[in-house]
Amino acid sequence: MTVTTPAAFETVPLEARLRPAELVARTWLTPGYVRIRVAGEDLRGFEAPGADDHVRLFFAPAGVALPATPEEWRELPSREYTPMNADPVEGWVEFDVVIHGDGPGAQWASAAPLGSALAVAGPRRTNAVTAEPDAWFLAGDETAVPAISRFLRSRRPGTPARVVVEVSPENELVPIPADAATHVTVLVRGRDRLTDALAALGESGRPSGSVLGFVASEAEVVPAARALLLGRWELPAEAVIVKGYWRHG
Repeated sequence: MTVTTPAAFETVPLEARLRPAELVARTWLTPGYVRIRVAGEDLRGFEAPGADDHVRLFFAPAGVALPATPEEWRELPSREYTPMNADPVEGWVEFDVVIHGDGPGAQWASAAPLGSALAVAGPRRTNAVTAEPDAWFLAGDETAVPAISRFLRSRRPGTPARVVVEVSPENELVPIPADAATHVTVLVRGRDRLTDALAALGESGRPSGSVLGFVASEAEVVPAARALLLGRWELPAEAVIVKGYWRHG
């Protein structure tokens, strides 16, 4: 008799480094969503194996001497992002950044001149997938789209995936990789809410078999996500990742 191991996430520590780099390209994906590419010799060998890995970017102000030590870099304004694409041989990493508010990350990603300096720190840990699931459930807002996209790209071809994302009107056309096995629902903020969509899903909406669930969004969405995945769908805790990436105010 063959025993199938249920799919699960396993947290694995990584050896983190702080890597100086510079901005080399900027591509607008929507009016409120931009992809930046940063590159440098220190990014050769960079790896972020997990779809929802996070690194911290430290932004150097223009016109001043660059930090000389990791400690000095860590005193600068910073934000966390999920690497979207990377080439550890060529030494570059791309990040998709939501442009909202006046935080240092949004300002830098949208307006910093090419050649501007920053440092990339991490990731310090990764969530490895220990077995192939029968289906995926992936949800979040714009900040989760890089992780959702990476989960979709890395899954076994043809594995069913249900995706629900809430975005602002200017980001309605944010690109999400999808195939015939992927069902994508885009909720436009102001008309629909991710919290309501999660609350409306009942037991009958649960995919069959072993399911991996990932939800990342504003912190207020976390209770509804846990109630769905751990409560009504009764997924094992090790098969679920729910994160509040940010908080209003």
